[in-house]
Amino acid sequence: MYVERAPRPELAGRISWLWEHVAESDGSKLIVPDAAVDLIWGPGGLHIAGPDTGPMPTSMRAGDVFVGVRFHPGATGGVFGVPLEELRDRRVQVADLGGALGDLAERLGASGRTGESPEVRTAVRRAMVGAVTERWTETPAPDAAAPAIAAALRAGRSVSEVAWELGFSERQLHRRSVASFGYSPKMLQRIVRFQRALRLARAGRPLAEVAFASGYADQAHLANDVKRLSGVTMGTLLT
Repeated sequence: MYVERAPRPELAGRISWLWEHVAESDGSKLIVPDAAVDLIWGPGGLHIAGPDTGPMPTSMRAGDVFVGVRFHPGATGGVFGVPLEELRDRRVQVADLGGALGDLAERLGASGRTGESPEVRTAVRRAMVGAVTERWTETPAPDAAAPAIAAALRAGRSVSEVAWELGFSERQLHRRSVASFGYSPKMLQRIVRFQRALRLARAGRPLAEVAFASGYADQAHLANDVKRLSGVTMGTLLT
């Protein structure tokens, strides 16, 4: 079972959604890059799923419970107390970071393996959101340019075009992208292009059309990038 909930309106600018997942069977879930960062409570306790640049298979057993807060790309600001690039392609225990979120990790502990009740999951979700919003009052806000950077790259602009349009040098754009997203604008461009292609393919568009609409040189270029970022073919992702 997987459920998403919209955040309160005053949080919608920084949080994409709140989610819960209860594994129905033993197995592995393939997580692919999407430019987002999640704060997750699960069997191993409270941890951060940093910005990914490649596939991240996640093993789970029947009854495992996960509760998550998903941040908009570029919207974490200083909430974790460490640069996002240090979290890239990692799953980091919040208890190791200390501070207010570390205290929350200690209070929450780890979830049971037989499926926590809806009441427990609701309490955990509220505690996570409360700790995050408290951290926002104590830490630097996200870079105001981050949404424009992501939107321009998502629209198919080149890195040099984005820098020129926003009035940055390419070096400035690189520095701000790494600080906001955890990786370079070139990597961000690849990921948002991949995600756009995945959305179009899931909507039933032919792959040749998907490649053109997403900004790939051709269908082979699309196939190669999908394999590099996800570790599997587009056909596997769609099924």
